[in-house]
Amino acid sequence: MAEGKVALVTGGSRGIGAAIVRGLAKDGYRPVFSYHQRRDEADALCAGLQQQGCGALALSCDVADPVQVDRLVADTLRICGRIDVLVNNAGVHVPNVSFADLKDADWQHVLEVNLTAPFRLARAVVPVMRKQGGGHIVNLSSNVTQRMPAGYGVYAVSKAGLEAFTRILAKEEGRHGIRVNGVGPGPIRTDMLQQSLDALGAEKAQGFMQSIVMQRMGEPEEIASVVSFLLSGAASYMTGQVVYVNGGGVM
Repeated sequence: MAEGKVALVTGGSRGIGAAIVRGLAKDGYRPVFSYHQRRDEADALCAGLQQQGCGALALSCDVADPVQVDRLVADTLRICGRIDVLVNNAGVHVPNVSFADLKDADWQHVLEVNLTAPFRLARAVVPVMRKQGGGHIVNLSSNVTQRMPAGYGVYAVSKAGLEAFTRILAKEEGRHGIRVNGVGPGPIRTDMLQQSLDALGAEKAQGFMQSIVMQRMGEPEEIASVVSFLLSGAASYMTGQVVYVNGGGVM
């Protein structure tokens, strides 16, 4: 059971991250989540969970900043005393920009947030989990690694790297009782998806949505439920896997 266990989630104030935080609280974890600029949404999430009898802690962190990442882990340990779960959810993208038009700063920022931050966070929590006798790391990838669409190159590169990191870290830490898995969301009803659709334009966006096998967007809660499964005893023999939750994919 998760009672007394602590789960650290990055980018937890809205969208998929907030759904994961709510799901983990429901599962009995004490969720600690980071937010960058959305303090009001983070406070509202904590207040809502408090009303349901679930404690949650929101900590400000720009995961692109290694100093703030170290502080996030240190503050979680100082306040909660342990970290049993790390969910690397925070992510950014640059929609509908070709490699030839991509700025150095955008390339660097996407890689820092989507790939380097999960590495730094895992590096910080793995020694803690080893001492505790085990733990779980879940990295949020994307179905984009299965499609490799033009115009989303740096995002796809960052997520493909994250999947490689997931599989290798699982091999390195399995003997320490640490399971490492990934979840690759498809078109989920989030601000990020809406930004991508807006960048495509109305006609292409409509065509994209119609090409989804299940003919609908996914909901953030449908990603959160898979994260909960991966952390549960039902997935006790799963590590180094990336589970795609994408409505069957795009035809």
